[in-house]
Amino acid sequence: MAEYKGIKGFKVQTVSTDPAASAIAGGTWASGGDLNTARRSMGTGAGTQTAALAIAGSLPGVTSAVESYNGTSWTTITSVGTGRANFGATGTQTAALAISGGTTATEEWNGSSWITGGTVNTARSEAGANGILTAALFVGGNDPAPGSLNFTEEYNGTSWAVGGTLTTAVANMGNVGPQTDALSVGGEAITNITQSYNGNSWSTLPATLNTSRSYALGAGTPTAAIAACGNATPGFTTATEVYDGSTWTEVSDLATARRAFAKANLGTQSSTLIAGGETPAVTAATEEWTAPSVFQQINLGQVFYNSTSNAFKVTKQSVPAGTWASGADFNTARHSTGGFGLNNSDSLMAGGYAPPGTPSNATEKYDGTSWTTDPATLNTSRYDAVGFGTSKEAGRAVGGYSTTLLGLNELYNGTSWTETANLNTARSASTGGGTQTSAIYALGYSGSYPNTTASESWNGTSWTTTSSANTGRAGSAGAGTSNTSVLVFGGDTYDGTPGSLPTRVSSASESWNGTSWTATPSLNTGVFDGGGFGTATSAIKFGGTAPGIVTNTEFYNGTSWTEVNDLGIAARYVNLGTVGTSISGLQAGGTTPASSFSVTTQEWAAGTANSTLTAS
Repeated sequence: MAEYKGIKGFKVQTVSTDPAASAIAGGTWASGGDLNTARRSMGTGAGTQTAALAIAGSLPGVTSAVESYNGTSWTTITSVGTGRANFGATGTQTAALAISGGTTATEEWNGSSWITGGTVNTARSEAGANGILTAALFVGGNDPAPGSLNFTEEYNGTSWAVGGTLTTAVANMGNVGPQTDALSVGGEAITNITQSYNGNSWSTLPATLNTSRSYALGAGTPTAAIAACGNATPGFTTATEVYDGSTWTEVSDLATARRAFAKANLGTQSSTLIAGGETPAVTAATEEWTAPSVFQQINLGQVFYNSTSNAFKVTKQSVPAGTWASGADFNTARHSTGGFGLNNSDSLMAGGYAPPGTPSNATEKYDGTSWTTDPATLNTSRYDAVGFGTSKEAGRAVGGYSTTLLGLNELYNGTSWTETANLNTARSASTGGGTQTSAIYALGYSGSYPNTTASESWNGTSWTTTSSANTGRAGSAGAGTSNTSVLVFGGDTYDGTPGSLPTRVSSASESWNGTSWTATPSLNTGVFDGGGFGTATSAIKFGGTAPGIVTNTEFYNGTSWTEVNDLGIAARYVNLGTVGTSISGLQAGGTTPASSFSVTTQEWAAGTANSTLTAS
């Protein structure tokens, strides 16, 4: 007789480690041998995971001690001629450089002794270095007073020559790659920028770190790099990210957050190390990064048994593991657009504020690959409208501002825009959630202060005034699927009373159930002019100003807000209505630190993660 499990059951594979998206995604940090002498502010790095050098540094007093690593333990070897800290170092375990550190002196290591090398053109501290002894780069730094530099110098094994200048002056960055094909990653002031060097000039890449930092590890190549640890805001970070030539992706964190450590900057994306540094206490600890050479590919929906953790697990989409990736640029730079759509490959943006400073009537559609300008334009140019809709072919643009506050309600049917029943109260900088047939339009500025608590419900035919929200705000973000299920969050609570902007920024969150507004848990970071999408119980908030422009992204699971991966580029004036879900959404245009009228698109996608199955 056939067994029941043979008829109805299925086999579950037993594995010793969880499946991963790639070998790099399965990488982990593990403890290595401790330095013989705990210290910080060592040379920026030399060697590989199994053949590294830790050079000089601070105990905190300056030391000249040098140690060599064989993949297991550190051994004290010949000291540098001059003790130094906060200097550049690079090369191999048997052919390395110790560069500057407030002086013009360079020392060369030949595997047995340190000898005098060529002098740098500009003495500086906290600069980066990469490459080998006969073809090295010495980049950025401070000279010697605070204030980062954009200088680059190139070494040929004998002398230093001036190279191209950094696009953005930085110090204490991570450095990757050879002399003629290099990256500078992060740096001070604490930043997320990635800069690329081709042997002649530097350029800023569109890809940015998910965690802004300085004093970071940098290793690998410009198309397969790793950045880890360092000084972030606030405090030190354990975050590790890998770069594939296009995007930085978060992977497994270190055990101990630290900065100012020695690093194997000739290591690879799959094999490198850090040693010593500040935690903030000075440490001797070493951690080694290793990605497996063999791994099992992760597949959405798979169920397996992990024999190491003694647990049944399932692979599923995870909003907290979601990331932002660069998409195609807008055709027309602008901010304060109204948007609607299904996900990050089915979106529409309408109106906005465009150069040189005028309301726009432009409509653009996104298919996940490119933006297409639609011949159909809004009947009335405006910005700060709220969008409601279920796809890029069906939605509404409601309210906003042109030369005056607007109550307009325009319907898009995939071909043209048509004016329909207006709001009861004209206003702008509002928010809400819903679809083209069922929505809530709430809060905003209605012509006088304080900012309004007013709310209106759309039933597909007309707008009806509902009970008011608890806190009057403008520039809030929202999420929701109908006129009975909406969440609004953040905003500017200005009431007309003179006062500084930070006192007005709100972290308040409220939900609408079709009858009343109820306060829900607050955002971790109060912002206004941020963006939002999703549902009332599974929402994403991103960007905004607090009052400085921020990149942070938060996820609401119906109970609390949690910080997740940041935007690659900070966005301020976005107001995208309900473009997507917490699984797949979009940010487009806006105001970035570099531009008042951005063309940038960022696509949000939930991650794939292994989750332990529990009985309930």
